[in-house]
Amino acid sequence: MSRKPFIAGNWKMNMNVESGKKLIKELIPLVKDANCDVALCVPAILIPEMVKAASGSNIKIGAENVHWAASGAFTGEISADMLKDYGVEYAIIGHSERRQYFGETDESVNKRTLAALNAGLTPIVCVGELLAERENGTTNDVLLKQLSVGLKGVEDVTKVVIAYEPVWAIGTGKTATDAQAQETIAFIRKTIGELFCPKCAEKIVIQYGGSMNAGNCKGLMAQPDIDGGLIGGASLKTDFAAIVNFDK
Repeated sequence: MSRKPFIAGNWKMNMNVESGKKLIKELIPLVKDANCDVALCVPAILIPEMVKAASGSNIKIGAENVHWAASGAFTGEISADMLKDYGVEYAIIGHSERRQYFGETDESVNKRTLAALNAGLTPIVCVGELLAERENGTTNDVLLKQLSVGLKGVEDVTKVVIAYEPVWAIGTGKTATDAQAQETIAFIRKTIGELFCPKCAEKIVIQYGGSMNAGNCKGLMAQPDIDGGLIGGASLKTDFAAIVNFDK
């Protein structure tokens, strides 16, 4: 079954209005003929201006996080409906930095995922193991728990994007080999088949996130189970276009 590739950028806590608009303006002609879906997930305060900057192009704007409640006493948080109001289409959920620095758990990932889906956003649910977990052979156990808890109660898992990001490869310059990434993402797809259904597993888009760049994207994207990338540092430059155009 053919799955349309999806390349998404994660700006993290970078850029301002002017630098963001400038980058999007430069990217638009470079990615306009892409054979994949393209998104930039940007800091919440930049969303309105980046949506305007990307208007009329094939670049969609996403958020870097979303709260699980529709409203309430959650100072500093932003709901899925609020994001939707501003034209956001995607939301990253459970990124390793959110787990490490802000106490994100598999349970809170689950609540945020359900909230995003209920609002009509596409959640990009991040899973991945620490270096110690990779070295002690528990990668699959970690991923099974993250997937089974994080996706609990999801009715149509094909509306979710999974991003496999080995934590030891986030912002370190280290990248899983093509074979390592393929093997682990194939396990994720198999697990989705067991938790939901085999047809769901064939349809769901699974990205690789972990220092994917213009130099290594072709090899990673050539793997049968890798459907795209969640791109960090390389999404802050026009190099992002080379990743989007990996097949050219």
